[in-house]
Amino acid sequence: MKPHISMFLLLVAAGTAQAQTTPPPGRLLASNCFQCHGTNGSGGFDRLAGMSANEIVSELKEMRMKSSPDIMDAHARGYTDAQLQLIGTYFASLRSSTSTSGDSHDD
Repeated sequence: MKPHISMFLLLVAAGTAQAQTTPPPGRLLASNCFQCHGTNGSGGFDRLAGMSANEIVSELKEMRMKSSPDIMDAHARGYTDAQLQLIGTYFASLRSSTSTSGDSHDD
């Protein structure tokens, strides 16, 4: 009977570890943005952390409509509207953590 209890505890522990390592929704999609905008959305070309999700999504949708696409337009065209919303929501969720660390001027 003890081997069954040990196996059960092992499975519960493995499930808990997996649940703790699941990234926030949108983070994997947003990882394409990290090289230019930083992993926390506050580096590189434009700061994305702290923008509203609607603002990010709106700008990306506008980029899709450009007649002469650049790198951002190509990226925006690669996502569905639902994926753009997940990306926008992810960067908007970084608002409190980045604004707190950004205020310390540790750049």
